[in-house]
Amino acid sequence: MNPILENILTRRSVRKYKTEQIADLELESILEAAKYAPSGGNSQSWHFTVVQNTDKLEELNQWVRNAFSNLVIDNTMYRSKKAGKAAAANESYNFYYHAPTLIIVSNEREYSNALADTGAALQNIFLAAHALNIGSCWINQLTWFCDDIPVRSMLTSLRIPENHKVCGAAALGYIAGNIPKAVSRKEGTVHIVS
Repeated sequence: MNPILENILTRRSVRKYKTEQIADLELESILEAAKYAPSGGNSQSWHFTVVQNTDKLEELNQWVRNAFSNLVIDNTMYRSKKAGKAAAANESYNFYYHAPTLIIVSNEREYSNALADTGAALQNIFLAAHALNIGSCWINQLTWFCDDIPVRSMLTSLRIPENHKVCGAAALGYIAGNIPKAVSRKEGTVHIVS
């Protein structure tokens, strides 16, 4: 099989990491891959904030837990937010799965292609990490709570630009345990018009 296609088809979201920090050279390679993702009009307006300081990560986790505690649930809410609120009530909750590295990807608030550009950059992060035998997982909580006042204050202290919104994040680390098995792909998601 083509090695690029194999990398795509074998990548999985990992939620259990060793405490050992990833190597600087590996991080640099992953970030370089992120910067080479396509962006609308070649804007490259994204910003990558890498957090590897355990104390900062734990503080950020506490602010996310607090934001979840204030979240009002209704029937129309995205199911992962509902599950997150329930999980965050547990003292052991950790939104980034104790990964030693968290890459927060933000983009300009008023830029209409921000989420698409960030999604492409995050996919490059995940594929580059997998190619280097580093586990990764897409993290949404900072997207949901980036405008919560204490969370935003923490994000600003991490030097995320004030005019940016968080569009996604990637937990990264060496894998502890087994790589999850792939779930079946849904049928009926492709229609070819010829």
